[in-house]
Amino acid sequence: MSHQTGINADAELLDFLGKHKQDQRLLKIAIEAEKLVLVDHKAPQQSWEEDYDAMVLSSVEEKMPTYIFYRLDSINDLGYEWIYIVYSPDFAPVREKMLYAATRATLRKLFGGGQIREEVFGTVPSDISLEGYKSHVVSQNAAVPLTFAEEELKMVKETETNHHINVNSKHQTVQGISFPISDEAIEKIEQMKSGSINYVQLAIDTNNETINLDNCLDTSVENLNSRFPLDHARYHLFLYKHSHEGDYLESIVFLYTMPGYKCPIKERMLYSSCKSTLLDVLEKMMGLTILRKLEITVGEDIVNDDFLYNEVHPPKNVVKTAFAKPKGPAKKGPRRLTKPATSTS
Repeated sequence: MSHQTGINADAELLDFLGKHKQDQRLLKIAIEAEKLVLVDHKAPQQSWEEDYDAMVLSSVEEKMPTYIFYRLDSINDLGYEWIYIVYSPDFAPVREKMLYAATRATLRKLFGGGQIREEVFGTVPSDISLEGYKSHVVSQNAAVPLTFAEEELKMVKETETNHHINVNSKHQTVQGISFPISDEAIEKIEQMKSGSINYVQLAIDTNNETINLDNCLDTSVENLNSRFPLDHARYHLFLYKHSHEGDYLESIVFLYTMPGYKCPIKERMLYSSCKSTLLDVLEKMMGLTILRKLEITVGEDIVNDDFLYNEVHPPKNVVKTAFAKPKGPAKKGPRRLTKPATSTS
């Protein structure tokens, strides 16, 4: 089962999608009061290309994320085909961007993935304009040279992902679990980003399925091991301040600590499944530069200054070439007798 934000559509939106969706050219949907609601809808006026910029660009706001479904004139087995536009401007509040990103798949499934021809993500109006959409289609269809490993990965993704998911689908491939991060945790992570604090510990609330702040007291490298719980998993962000080759550096290190089988099975699974999506949010949405990502088994007490320094600045392997001794002259074989032996009587 996929874990999203728990946000669902209100009754009015569900009723409208069931009765009037195919008659519209554009649907604008937003998140209000923890519900997906219909904000605006527009009927077709001309062809889809002629209607596009006037309808789409007038539906977005400068600092507010939104979802837009835009109907094309083409039809497949399920009806008209649509463009799913997710607009998340850079200057929108971080919490809003995270909320819309985490609810994106939920809305796609609710609308009916089998009717969505293209999905477009934009941070500025030019990304979702008609020209931007056409550029997106060209880039999606362009053939690119792939290595053998990339070809294998592409085949795996095509095998695992079903592009024709609609409201009647009963199974969905899960690529990870995404839990919302509490406002308090976001505030402390922003403070670390600015350098005002050097340590943030995050914990998963398994009952409410959220990621909360657990600890944010400043700490030193020597005290890091004592911050790792002995019976629960945790995520840690540490601002490692050090010198390297004469330069003073501050590097953010992400540590995922796990106390082995002392931790409940459900907790181990959730922490493992949430790690990659959490890192995506921290790096791509919050702009956090994480230099190293480490997994630590609690109890080994291996985290110290030397350990972190070697992880942040791995020693270079210098391979010394042994002296190539030249070959000596070839050895001669047994001496040959060129004269017959003289017999004596």
